[in-house]
Amino acid sequence: METSKTFPSVETPDEAYQKTFKNCDELLPTLPQTKGWWSVQLFQYHGFWIHIFGIRGSMLIHDHFKPRSTDIVVATSPKCGTTWLRALVFSIINRASFDFSDHPLRKANPQDLVPFFESIIHKDGSTSFVDGIPSPRLLSTHLPYSLFPTRMTDDTSACRFVYICRDPKDVFVSKWHFANKLRPKELPPLSLEETFDLFCKGVSHYGPFWDHVLGYWKASVESPKKVLFLKYEEVKKEPLGCVRKVAEFLGVPFTPEEENKEIVEQIVKLCSFESMSNQVVNKLDKRYQQRPISNSDFFRKGEVGDWVNHLSPQMAEKLDQITEEKLQDTGFNFH
Repeated sequence: METSKTFPSVETPDEAYQKTFKNCDELLPTLPQTKGWWSVQLFQYHGFWIHIFGIRGSMLIHDHFKPRSTDIVVATSPKCGTTWLRALVFSIINRASFDFSDHPLRKANPQDLVPFFESIIHKDGSTSFVDGIPSPRLLSTHLPYSLFPTRMTDDTSACRFVYICRDPKDVFVSKWHFANKLRPKELPPLSLEETFDLFCKGVSHYGPFWDHVLGYWKASVESPKKVLFLKYEEVKKEPLGCVRKVAEFLGVPFTPEEENKEIVEQIVKLCSFESMSNQVVNKLDKRYQQRPISNSDFFRKGEVGDWVNHLSPQMAEKLDQITEEKLQDTGFNFH
């Protein structure tokens, strides 16, 4: 008598997605947690303070994301020039597709043109949206380098990361201003002193800040063809050279003809703080339920050294001291 064979059931994509969600929900109560700078709770996940959406996004990327050789990830710690870098990379990659007088950056905020990886990975309750984005996929993230799967970070993977960092004193001041814009009106404003203490202890979104920077710095030293490491201050000082460097790194260097047409100069001008902050779309102060941040919130000053207007000499000295200790023997410095 022939016995019937049983076959293991095949998990559907939706079931696999829900399984990751369940794993995340079960993990969260086991993690150390603290109150975030605005209303979002932060959890300590693999050494970093991250909100639930970031942890869920990271787990979904690990479990479901299929990298392509053409993928480009624009990576930053928050308030290090994310909006600017998104605009620059988008303009470099798509420079042959649009006329500068009628460019998408004149009609849309860079965050709408370069989707946020941790959020977009589960848009509309599915991970399939990312799979449908045509190549080259341009994605933005605040996730630390160590939280990406090895299939994205090892040398056999051709996907590339462009990272920008910034003087921690300016980062802190920008983050403090930003947090107070996002805090619900029923909550009192965050004091500079209270927030400064949290930042110094590493308790901030995607912090500790220094660990975030060093993760990408070390990756850029070990795999310079995979990770390009930029400093905000250098991009401000030499924007033309930095734009050329990014294009070279991404395998799309500017041709002599493009140089003659001053395409590099046009990109720098289009993506400048003055240009972007004055676009009508970026003056909008409208907040949405799914995104409690208005376009105008992304543009404050964009200056180097604005921290002197906010931090006491003692505060600046303390941050410099922490930075020196964190960066000791790493070969990296912010200047």
